[in-house]
Amino acid sequence: MSFLGATSLVIAVLALGEGGLPGGFLIATNVSNVGASPAADPILQIDAPGVSDRWEGIVIHHLGMPAGDADRVHRLHQSYGYQGLGYHFLIGNGRGLGDGIIHVGYRWNEQLPGAHVAEIARDSNTHNRRSVGICLVGNGDRRPFTDRQMQSLISLVRRLQGALDLAPEAVHLHRDLAPELTSPGRWFEEARLREQLLP
Repeated sequence: MSFLGATSLVIAVLALGEGGLPGGFLIATNVSNVGASPAADPILQIDAPGVSDRWEGIVIHHLGMPAGDADRVHRLHQSYGYQGLGYHFLIGNGRGLGDGIIHVGYRWNEQLPGAHVAEIARDSNTHNRRSVGICLVGNGDRRPFTDRQMQSLISLVRRLQGALDLAPEAVHLHRDLAPELTSPGRWFEEARLREQLLP
């Protein structure tokens, strides 16, 4: 456990030292902490004064690329004309961002709207303003996500459900909102996620 904590700290320091990316941070998740006191949850210890009541849902995406980290995605999103990293959370696959490591983005840390639901999606503006965006690094149309990614995703979604009082119906896949899209991909283990959501 100490090794995991130290490793996460070193990764976070190295990531922050690269510059360019506004205030986010990295955490390693421990699935056994699901249901722990929200006050002790690093995901809820953010710079903004408490978790906003704006959040009405969660949208899960894939990056669509085999590798990436928060800085790379931040720069990519800037090239699209966004202010920066459009997701609230990014979960690594070991190729750029550690396997199962969660990058807590500046949009979550500062409780800002996202830029993650495609304009072709129904109610895209509402979902970008009112839904938490979570992105798995990788391409779910080409291969399954790692077991650690899925464990971290499930842990994160459950923690957010509990903190934000979200029903299972408020957890969406990007493709649910835009049938033209496949994100988070055909290999995404939807049944595994759905069976572990909080009721």
